[in-house]
Amino acid sequence: MLVTFWSAIWPYLVAALVLGGVASGGWWLRRTDRFIKGGDQQWRHDEAVKAGHRTLAEVDAMTGTEFEDFVVGLCWRDGCTDVRRVGGSHDNGADVLGILPDGRSMVIQCKRYTPKSRIPSREVRDLLGARVHFKVDVAIFVTTTYFSGPAEKFATENDILAVHRDHLGLWNNGASLLSLATVNGLGQGDRRHRERWKATYE
Repeated sequence: MLVTFWSAIWPYLVAALVLGGVASGGWWLRRTDRFIKGGDQQWRHDEAVKAGHRTLAEVDAMTGTEFEDFVVGLCWRDGCTDVRRVGGSHDNGADVLGILPDGRSMVIQCKRYTPKSRIPSREVRDLLGARVHFKVDVAIFVTTTYFSGPAEKFATENDILAVHRDHLGLWNNGASLLSLATVNGLGQGDRRHRERWKATYE
């Protein structure tokens, strides 16, 4: 009876073992492939950061057009697509247009001002108008200085990503553009920060 029972089930056992082996092998290959691709992407990102890295002092010395090109390069590094500079005398409040890695369209206003300056509310309002004009999903204001209190408040209340000097430093050093949304509206308002800023620039 045992022999009869075994002869009936052994083909199924062999098939199950073979399928299990194939599934395990496929899972291992997929995991290895993802690990290698992830490592390659990280390596490429790190190399792109090294190749495009500029000190903030170097950024301060750029012309307005060079700064816009610098921002375009950071966008490409982070996986944005269709990124192009559109700034000019009639740019309608936009310097850069493109597509974020998550598929949303974006408009960027770039302002290379001295660190002693402040971005006023009217310039942030202009960017809000550009978001409507170009019919994009996300508006981003990138500057080498800081925002006035009202300007920063207006930006955060209207879902504008306000990338001030500190956040630009983070972005330049490898943080992704999308990750800056988690610190939007932070980093320039505490007492110690104001004291450091005054000691450096005033």
